[in-house]
Amino acid sequence: MHAWTDRRLLDLLAIEQPLLLAPMAGSALSAMAIAVARAGGLGSIACSSISVDKATEEVATFRAAVTARINLNFFAHRPRTPDAVEMARWQARLAPYYAEFGLDGDDLPPAGGRAPFDETMCAMVEAVRPEVVSFHFGLPPEPLLARVKATGAVVLSTATTVAEGRWLEERGCDAVIAQGYEAGGHRGNFLTDEMSEQPGTIALVPQLVDALHVPVIAAGGIGDGRGMAAALCLGASAVQVGSAFLLSTESTSVDVHRQALRTARDDNTAITNVLTGRPARGIVNRVMRELGPMSPDALPFPLAGGPLAPLRKVTEAQGRGDFQPLWAGQSASMAREVSAFDIARDIVDGAARVLRL
Repeated sequence: MHAWTDRRLLDLLAIEQPLLLAPMAGSALSAMAIAVARAGGLGSIACSSISVDKATEEVATFRAAVTARINLNFFAHRPRTPDAVEMARWQARLAPYYAEFGLDGDDLPPAGGRAPFDETMCAMVEAVRPEVVSFHFGLPPEPLLARVKATGAVVLSTATTVAEGRWLEERGCDAVIAQGYEAGGHRGNFLTDEMSEQPGTIALVPQLVDALHVPVIAAGGIGDGRGMAAALCLGASAVQVGSAFLLSTESTSVDVHRQALRTARDDNTAITNVLTGRPARGIVNRVMRELGPMSPDALPFPLAGGPLAPLRKVTEAQGRGDFQPLWAGQSASMAREVSAFDIARDIVDGAARVLRL
């Protein structure tokens, strides 16, 4: 076992290594969480886009495989209903694509999934009692958050600025995830929508460490032991890693996503809102190039994605990911097609070598 000098998060989460698996909807379930837990880290399951029954099943699978703590992750956004003008504007932007593929664009399908944390999800947390519960896009309403904390769960949430970190600490978060601009997937921003002002990991982490009393977890651009060591030197108590695991044998990413990941470079991802309605980093595809990457016409989260579903279905069948999320961070080229256990151990061992632990 490595002699990590900062044990605050290790003791808080009762884990051996300061490594958390990033919750990745669509790309990771219990199999990846089990592999990371076996490597001494914290396994995570994204619950925002799966049913309560499915989440309960995944937790049961995890519990049967390992004696370890589990993190369940939820979205805490506030849904907004678009008006007729917004719907018509998005429909007009997508109309040429519907015509190209011979689809009926008069009745765009609604978006599915990505529900915010609600009464039903809270009841599931109370029933399965995960040791850790994390949130994205802030925190849920206070009555629900109080119920989560009453289960004894450690509560984490994501900050993309120092102001967001302070906001989370003031409302009772036990640790804060510092999500740098390099990170793949949805940005966790909730106090600002200005993407041009978002700091990177190396700038955000030490400023959050200085501003907060709770432990800080670094996320974004960390793909190997060197990145982990750098984050720990900046004052992070642990790291959260996602993109490095996207090609692992336990990944549940669809084939076109995996194909795109094999072409990942430092310069072919971008922040976009055209795929779901909220800023998120992914490998640049056709719809991002032609409609964005950021567009004022995209419907509010998560509604922008529904009308893209028929286009996604057609092109995915042709082996192309032109109209779907290909989430990946700026270090996604470092992903490897081996087991998540080996990836986690290599990251941890590499950091320990750099730090001479």
